[in-house]
Amino acid sequence: MDYLLVKWVHVVSSTILFGTGIGSAFFLFMANRRKDIAGIYFATRHVVIADWLFTTPAVIVQLLSGMTLVHLGGYRLTQHWIAWGLALYFFAGACWLPVVWMQIKMRDMAKEALTSGTPLPQRYWSFDRWWIVLGSLAFPAVAAIFWLMVAKP
Repeated sequence: MDYLLVKWVHVVSSTILFGTGIGSAFFLFMANRRKDIAGIYFATRHVVIADWLFTTPAVIVQLLSGMTLVHLGGYRLTQHWIAWGLALYFFAGACWLPVVWMQIKMRDMAKEALTSGTPLPQRYWSFDRWWIVLGSLAFPAVAAIFWLMVAKP
C-alpha cells in the first residue's frame, strides 16, 4: 500500500512538473514572439508565480518520492535506469535554476519597460535566447526521465 501511494504521488507530481513546465514555456514563448510589453509582463509575472507554486514543490516531491520508491521497491541506485534518471534529473535542474533567475529578471525588466513606456532592453532578449536554449536542453531530458520511469530498461 505504501508503495502504491508513493507511486501515485510521484506520478501526480511528475504530471504537475511537466504540465506546468510545458504550459509556462509555451505561454512565455508566445508572449515574447508578439513583443507586446504588457503581454510579456503578464506572462513573466505568472510564469514566476507558477514556478514557486507548482514547479518548485513538484521538483522537490519528485526527488523525495523517487528515492522512496527506490527504497520501497528494493531497487539499487546503481541500476542503469535509476542512475540515468537521476543524472538527467540533475541535468534538467541545472538548466532550470538559471531559467528561474532569468524569468525573475525578465519579469522585472518587463515591468520597468511597461511603467516607463520604454522598449525592453537588449538584455531581455539575450535572456530570452538563453531561456530557449536551456529549455530546449531540459525538455528532452525530462521526456527521457518519463521513458525511464515507465520502461525501467
